[in-house]
Amino acid sequence: MHADHPTRAYFGDTHVHTGWSVDAGTEGVVTTPEDAFRLARGDQVTSNTGRPVKLKRPLDWMAITDHSDGMGTISEVIARNPEMMADPVVKGWSDALRSGDEHRMHDAAMDLIRKQANDQTPEIMKDAKWMASAWMRTIAIADKYNAPGKFTAFIGYEWTVNANGGNNLHRNIIYRDNADKAKQMLPLTTFQSQDPETLWAWMDEYERKTGGKLLAIPHNGNLSNGRMFEEQRFDGRPLTREYAQTRARWERLYELVQIKGQSESHPRLSPNDAYASWDLWDSGNLVGLPKQEGMLRTEYWREALKSGLRLEGTLGANPFKLGANAATDTHTGLATAEEDNFWGKFRGVEPTPTRWQPVVLGSGPSAKHGSDMVSAGYMGVWATANTREALWDAMQRRETFATTGTRMTLRFFGGFDFSADDVHDLVANGYAKGVPMGGDLDAPPQRGKSPTFLIAAMKDAEGANLDRVSVIKGWVDADGTTHEKVYDVKWSGDRTPDANGVLPAVGDTVDLKTATYKNTIGAPELVVAWTDPDFDPRVRAVYYVRALEIPTPRWTAYDVVRFGSKMPADVRMTLQERGFTSPIWYAPAVASR
Repeated sequence: MHADHPTRAYFGDTHVHTGWSVDAGTEGVVTTPEDAFRLARGDQVTSNTGRPVKLKRPLDWMAITDHSDGMGTISEVIARNPEMMADPVVKGWSDALRSGDEHRMHDAAMDLIRKQANDQTPEIMKDAKWMASAWMRTIAIADKYNAPGKFTAFIGYEWTVNANGGNNLHRNIIYRDNADKAKQMLPLTTFQSQDPETLWAWMDEYERKTGGKLLAIPHNGNLSNGRMFEEQRFDGRPLTREYAQTRARWERLYELVQIKGQSESHPRLSPNDAYASWDLWDSGNLVGLPKQEGMLRTEYWREALKSGLRLEGTLGANPFKLGANAATDTHTGLATAEEDNFWGKFRGVEPTPTRWQPVVLGSGPSAKHGSDMVSAGYMGVWATANTREALWDAMQRRETFATTGTRMTLRFFGGFDFSADDVHDLVANGYAKGVPMGGDLDAPPQRGKSPTFLIAAMKDAEGANLDRVSVIKGWVDADGTTHEKVYDVKWSGDRTPDANGVLPAVGDTVDLKTATYKNTIGAPELVVAWTDPDFDPRVRAVYYVRALEIPTPRWTAYDVVRFGSKMPADVRMTLQERGFTSPIWYAPAVASR
């Protein structure tokens, strides 16, 4: 195999908040970026509730993405800076924080989010003077912990748009660069603009000014009330080819799953997919405004991939050409995605017997409680080295896969010249004869030729066996209607699909009394060469792989055993961890892409 082709997947988290983020700090989070990087690289640190915490296995890399809005202000609020205390709203937040009362602190954090969402952030907190010193400390810490070849510490921040009263249009900004470039421009805030086009213009200015490189990762379309993938510009103007090209340039990945639910698929959009209904947070936006009919279609990755094919046909460019990312969005500084070592979203839901009870987001019928938290996720990156440059370049070319926290590994190659025997040297043949995940298929070399995909899923070395591997295909027909189909292409055991093509469930070995499972079912690896039986060379298509593990205990089950917690019957106790590759795209002619 060519030396430039990656042979290892590096696991990490692109979305971590510390006590330096205003909504985390207001909740009483005291972890710093140093604490977060130390935990990620394998050290033991102290949690926000004073307990020791350590990952079972270190991460290979991580980005800290504290919010740019209000960056540097929380320490001033805690210290009761006289300028801050002159504002009665900020003083109220400070009083709540200093009270030590979990409920008052959480209410203050939610009030802060609501005010930011409604453009009511106190003016004193918008002053850029607070950000300047905090940003310089942030990037210096990232450089301090960056150890090429051992552990990569990315510079980053979150641009946190909560449009129209809480519609989540957040983006995490990941730098390829060191502090020498990152310090030349302060991060963009939503106080300057909420329009993503302003962010992309800022990113372009940064690259031209510094010679550096950036990418943006959107997240939580499920909480955007239809705005994440809406088919118009932020201000309501129609989409253009330039818009599509610009968005595709900067937004190469999409965060499919994190603590606040998944944005990969939805059962109402994919009614024929038995595994589309998982970890749904789908009742409202970030502050709990209810979802209305029709919003789901422009919130989820799978639907966006299909819509992108249609828009490419009308605009000449695909604005939603997004690879697979997963992250935690922890607001504790603790990047934990292990079911048996999950430290929650906020300080108030770090492990306790009752952490399943509190409201963690929203209110009323759309409120989400502690038990709804998803212990997810991480991203695997196929990179040539564990460095900022190599990892970022792999993200840019979308050679990534998303998981719910498991460290299964996934390979996915597409091409028109593969044979079934190519699986015996899958990686070498994949690169030599085709394209990896994130790439584009060339036109068929001859009429009647269909693409073949080389797929390999390997279990987490310390986790559960695999249930099945599926290819999810989307396409758009001549009249602009989009379609999808799920193909189960490889599975464990001797199961046989029924007359309707439905593969029986793998079984379940979970013992809820002990929160354990057995790898007596499933398979340690699933490898296959699969040819699309329904290929039409005239239509645009997109393919990605989903791999499922066998059922295992959910974090709630571990809490029941650990604490003796008594939870309602509707709280889920098991799950099937899963992974998703970045897609491979096909268009009838290369010139149309």
